[in-house]
Amino acid sequence: MNERFGKTPELRTSDSVQLLDTTLRDGEQAPGVSLTPAEKADIARALDRAEVDYIEAGSACTGPGERETIKRVTSLGLDATVTSFARGVQNDVDLALDCDVDGVTLVVPASDRHVESKVGTTREDVVETTDELVAYAKDHGLWVEVIGEDGSRAAPEFLESLARASHDAGADRFCFADTVGHTSPEHTYEVVSRLAELGPTSTHTHDDLGLAMANVHASLAAGADLVHTTVNGIGERAGNVALEEVAIALDHCYDVESVKLDELYALAQKVAQATGVALPPNKAVVGQNAFTHESGIHTDGTLKDDAMYEPYPPETVGRERRLVLGKHAGRAGVKAALDEHGVDATDEEVAAVVERVKELGDRGKRVTDADLLAFAEDVQGRERARQVELLDLTAASGGGTPTASVRLRVEGEERVASGTGSGPVDAAVKAVREALGPNADAQLDEYHVDAITGGTDAVVTVEVTMSLGDRSVTVAASHADITRASVQAMVNALDRLLAPNHTSPTPASADD
Repeated sequence: MNERFGKTPELRTSDSVQLLDTTLRDGEQAPGVSLTPAEKADIARALDRAEVDYIEAGSACTGPGERETIKRVTSLGLDATVTSFARGVQNDVDLALDCDVDGVTLVVPASDRHVESKVGTTREDVVETTDELVAYAKDHGLWVEVIGEDGSRAAPEFLESLARASHDAGADRFCFADTVGHTSPEHTYEVVSRLAELGPTSTHTHDDLGLAMANVHASLAAGADLVHTTVNGIGERAGNVALEEVAIALDHCYDVESVKLDELYALAQKVAQATGVALPPNKAVVGQNAFTHESGIHTDGTLKDDAMYEPYPPETVGRERRLVLGKHAGRAGVKAALDEHGVDATDEEVAAVVERVKELGDRGKRVTDADLLAFAEDVQGRERARQVELLDLTAASGGGTPTASVRLRVEGEERVASGTGSGPVDAAVKAVREALGPNADAQLDEYHVDAITGGTDAVVTVEVTMSLGDRSVTVAASHADITRASVQAMVNALDRLLAPNHTSPTPASADD
């Protein structure tokens, strides 16, 4: 029983909600997104680790390449039920069967716009065809969900007829689909309430009006017990409802289990990297800022009580809390950041560092760990010899395999190394690692382009977070060339991580 709000809302009739994730099908239909078979298999494994109940692996009717990809997913031996999207024709069901899926999500037209204009048929024919296809799929041992496409714009009476026919033919469930993100929570509740009276009901929502999550909760309150989602909310147009947001809201507000929550952040990062669709910093649950505090008041409160300015602990979704510095920073936050880097400072020194942090923040700059440590060194009158310094960088990617060579000064010794990679940045990073050797095996935790100026003389700012053992550091570097900015940021981070009293880098041997 969840007593956070005085009483537990009556959300649905069961104490669990299942999720069908369609990142590999509907998510991939987002403009510019194209996943390789290996990426789809990798995401499917991550979804299974998160204990997602159903994974829509693709649409078998798309073509031979898609069918091979679906077969790759079905061969993984996942615990999840793996399905294929199928149109309302028997051949699509047969193609799905050839991929050895566990089930099909069978989409049939529901609104008159789709019945008459798109498909060119009648309501009666749609019901008859649906009845035949459901029976056919069930006869072949498939789990079947019928989706009434554009259901939010369908006549409720016809949608009921379609759902009733689906259940009578043996369908495992019927899905209310707000295909174009058109409807309101009130309409959703009214229609889903009627559908749920007929049998197990699912909901599929899009975010064109920013109401995808609201319509999910209206559906669940009306009796639905399965939600279609995509990781990070990717999908056509404004996207689908986000898996991670549905899962944490169910757990936090209603004590309803759906997936393994501590896998959510890793899953989100994996999908963002594979699709090339970056996570907005302010995105709920998985955005960079979700558990990041800069304001002096918030930082001070968080240091006193973890729950002061957070709805739930970041560890719940596989994350860590971050205290960052900027113009809103206060003494408590700066002191905590210095303590984290092992820097002892007096109250007067902390106050002086705060002033410098605020000054940099007032100029619109983000204060990185490297900035903070440099301020502390200056205030305390300490001189620090660089451990690693970039002397020269050459990178090429035109016409062949991207290559790069670097010249570093490491503890006073010059080292030269080269590398190849999937791009010039990747090649340059590998060259740096080769030059430093195996004892500088730092982990690149985060990499993103922080800002780009306009014009032909554009400058890019690259920010990296790297860790070595139990230490981590965030550093930014700017340059007109993204490869140089990336390498400079990485080298500067390594320079901080390889400070005295920590492992010193040694050259790679000829056998490495």
